[in-house]
Amino acid sequence: MATHYYTVTWDQLHRDGRALAWRLMERGPVRGVVAITRGGLIPAAIVARELEIRLIESVSVVTYDEEARGEPVVVKAPAAAGDGEGFVIIDDLVDTGTTARIVRALLPRAAFACIYAKPAGRDIADVFVTEVSQDTWILFPWDTEPQFVAPLAKRPPG
Repeated sequence: MATHYYTVTWDQLHRDGRALAWRLMERGPVRGVVAITRGGLIPAAIVARELEIRLIESVSVVTYDEEARGEPVVVKAPAAAGDGEGFVIIDDLVDTGTTARIVRALLPRAAFACIYAKPAGRDIADVFVTEVSQDTWILFPWDTEPQFVAPLAKRPPG
């Protein structure tokens, strides 16, 4: 169970996505991006826009059945990316690296980039923006919604 939570707003995600694109520009030209669904879709769109990339592919790896972790299964392969040459794989987060390693095996010549990296998976990322502790749960903007919170003075004691 996570002991820390890190809330990411849409504005922060956009800034971090642009920072990721900047770091990828420094590495040289990118021909296409492969978004790992679902978390990598929005970061991939930001990177593709910033690098003026039109060739966008996706890959889907399922590692959960309901709430139980199972054997990872590739349910949609990134056919248009070939062996990955000239492509960058984009995800929102690398946690343990399980999904990233599977996708890298499919695209051995691609680079792997993510916005957030945890220590257990950091080694698989060629480029990332922010490192968070392994016990941090990142609350992405697509998983949360703003809601009204009563002022402290109006809340019941306790």
